[in-house]
Formats: sequence, C-alpha cells, structure tokens
Amino acid sequence: MWTSIDLCIVPLGVGVSISPYLFACKEVIKETGLDYEIGPNGTAIEGEWEEVFSCVKACHEAVHKKGAARIYTTLKINTRTDRKQSFREKVESVQSFFH
Repeated sequence: MWTSIDLCIVPLGVGVSISPYLFACKEVIKETGLDYEIGPNGTAIEGEWEEVFSCVKACHEAVHKKGAARIYTTLKINTRTDRKQSFREKVESVQSFFH
C-alpha cells in the first residue's frame, strides 16, 4: 500500500540542540532510497507501507544508538488506494489554486 507520512522525532533529555540526532535519522532515511523531504517541523517520507515503517523503526534505533534514552514521535499517515500520488504532487495541487 502506497504510504506518505510526516515524521517528527524529538529525542528527550539530550539538551536544546537535537540536530545531531536528526542528522542520524536523515542518514537512515537517505540509505533506504525512499523519497523524502525535510521540513522545518518534520520530514515527509513516502513509499510502500512496510518500507516506510521499517524506516521509522530504523530512525528510532539510530537516535537511541546516538545516546537518546527516550524519543517522542508524532506521525501523520496518509494512504491511498486509487492512485499513487506523491507528496510533491499534493503540494503542487494546492499551490495551483494560488497562481
């Protein structure tokens, strides 16, 4: 099933800057080959359900391995069965109304 998510991982108890932890997660995402786009408050990732959720698990493992004992994650999930629409197409569709 084609899946698009918005992932926001927040390691707790690691201080104010979480960039090194998010970089570790970004490297995991990059290695999967899934399409992704980093935003100011989360990362859009899309692909087949199993691959996307395997990636989320691997991100958690990487952030824990980096030293975060606890992680708080918010996740928005979008699935579609009628067609395979990328998150970039969704953004373009909305933006087309503003031009």
